[in-house]
Amino acid sequence: MFSGSMVAIVTPFANGSIDRQALRDLVEFHVQKGTDAIVPCGTTGESATLSHAEHDQVVELVIEAVDGRVPVIAGAGSNNTAEAIRLTKHAKEAGADGVLLITPYYNKPTQEGLFQHFSAIAAEVEIPMVLYNVPSRTGTDMLPATVARLAKIPEIVGIKEATGSVTRATELVNACGPDFAVISGDDSIFFPLLCVGGKGVISVTANIAPDLMASLYDHFVAGDYDAARKLHQRLLTLHQIMFIETNPVPVKEALVMMGKVKPEVRLPLCLLGENSREALRKVLKEYELIS
Repeated sequence: MFSGSMVAIVTPFANGSIDRQALRDLVEFHVQKGTDAIVPCGTTGESATLSHAEHDQVVELVIEAVDGRVPVIAGAGSNNTAEAIRLTKHAKEAGADGVLLITPYYNKPTQEGLFQHFSAIAAEVEIPMVLYNVPSRTGTDMLPATVARLAKIPEIVGIKEATGSVTRATELVNACGPDFAVISGDDSIFFPLLCVGGKGVISVTANIAPDLMASLYDHFVAGDYDAARKLHQRLLTLHQIMFIETNPVPVKEALVMMGKVKPEVRLPLCLLGENSREALRKVLKEYELIS
């Protein structure tokens, strides 16, 4: 159902509030540059520091700006099952095409707790759901056997897998079958994941190089594996610099340098350090993203 180069879009701020026009402009940038789906209110969208009202506002604004041209997969996860249900209901009412549901953070649920959490959301809201496994952020790793159980629920159509492991991605493809979308949560293994049966990526790098990320996928599905591999290799340094400090700090700074957003992140994140900024500027010039 969901495939290709999908962007985990940043949330631009201005004077502490959501920069609505900058967000609209970013959506248009992605639609014009070939991004296959837009994912607001994920980790890269600083969902952890958005108020409930702001979260709803960002989802609504992105859906309005997209205007049906590409799918919108709204971040709707929480470590509170009732809150995740509320966010998922809002996403459906707002017109989202699907939701992204992170594993509950801080609580450290068991595998059975994870199964019951996602099952409860699916029982309450009929909308396509993409699970999100990112143990480095949440402290909880959802194992392939649990995902395979959840994949039998009709609403649960895929997983954003961010362990960085091609072995794990292969295990998920084998366990869940060809109709279940295994999506990379790590830009650097986008191409390897496609090679083992994955369906795409929810990308940080696509915020600044959407055309290159989309081209990699387009070449792959067209059977031009050599061109896709060359893009994979070409993009590696750009992927790496996006994590020189905590995401989304580097990618937002890159967008500042590209003239697309203002230099604002929310505490406890802070602006990029000077040494990191100069390293980032050098890479962006090498990729001709800035002059």
